[in-house]
Amino acid sequence: MRRIGIVAVATLSVATLVLVPSLNASATSTSIRIQSVVATTLNPVMPIVRLHFNTPVHASQLPALSIRPALATKWQQISSHEVQAVATGKFQPLVGYTVLTPATMRCAKSCTFTSLRALHTNVATNVTWEEQLLAEAGYLPVRFTPAITQSDPSIQSVGTFTWLYPSLPKLLSTLWQVGSDNVLVTGALMTFQSQHNLPTTGIADPVTWSALISAVQDGQVDPAPYNYVSVSESSPETLTLYIAGQAKFHTLVNTGISVAPTALGTYPVYLRYTSQTMSGTNPDGTHYNDPGIPWVSYFNGGDALHGFIRSTYGWPQSLGCVEMPFASAQTVWPHTPIGTLVSINA
Repeated sequence: MRRIGIVAVATLSVATLVLVPSLNASATSTSIRIQSVVATTLNPVMPIVRLHFNTPVHASQLPALSIRPALATKWQQISSHEVQAVATGKFQPLVGYTVLTPATMRCAKSCTFTSLRALHTNVATNVTWEEQLLAEAGYLPVRFTPAITQSDPSIQSVGTFTWLYPSLPKLLSTLWQVGSDNVLVTGALMTFQSQHNLPTTGIADPVTWSALISAVQDGQVDPAPYNYVSVSESSPETLTLYIAGQAKFHTLVNTGISVAPTALGTYPVYLRYTSQTMSGTNPDGTHYNDPGIPWVSYFNGGDALHGFIRSTYGWPQSLGCVEMPFASAQTVWPHTPIGTLVSINA
């Protein structure tokens, strides 16, 4: 995912020139030259464009800045020869914008832009804003508290994030970092996408952004508790299921053998089946085909949590999956929807 766009400015070195006939009959015959500087990525707290004139101009004389899709802006005076435009409307995340910045104009009581340069720019994904929205909607194990209460909670705000579940393993909190893309954000976004019938990519595309903002504005929250699965490869191998931050279920499991190990790390569940036929190749080159494998939750490539009949549990026996007794797998499966994080620990 994506992501934090660092706001910078660059001159319009590559642009399309559009000639605009003057609509002001009283305009002077002298053309005013304009140097335009525009943000390479748009950000609600930074100016969109700055204009420098070769003669004094007052911001109140200027026509509105033209942006497509439409975005409300206002001019601010910086100096006698310079103004800047800031957004007063809401940006659409990840949407491309065309900013028509002026190159020349004529002025009398008011000014008219006589030529425009079209620059294409966009709003980069902002991970901190994404985390704010996901936390407000209850998809993360953190709470977001804005410094100033906004009438619209979906507006990006300055605030603090606090960890909600001290009983969860320390590992999970070490993976969390404000403003940085991390597996907690990916898993939370996948859960949100799944619940809203969107492709569960874990990437904040424009459709997901729009749905997430709407959900926060409407006060919608995750209807399920925050669940987490921790698997230990220490002998005996075990799985612990956390529901709403509390350890609620333990079971012995089998992880991968040395030639087909279960990779260490934390991964989001991305695919699930109540029952599936599993087939493939054994390390010795023979093939297997096992029908009716129950309660399957894939979390990393071909590795999945699932039920499997063995004479014993608690030591490496699988080809990378986390095997459990059927009854244990049936207990765990309802609590591992798409986006649930699974940690494999040494």
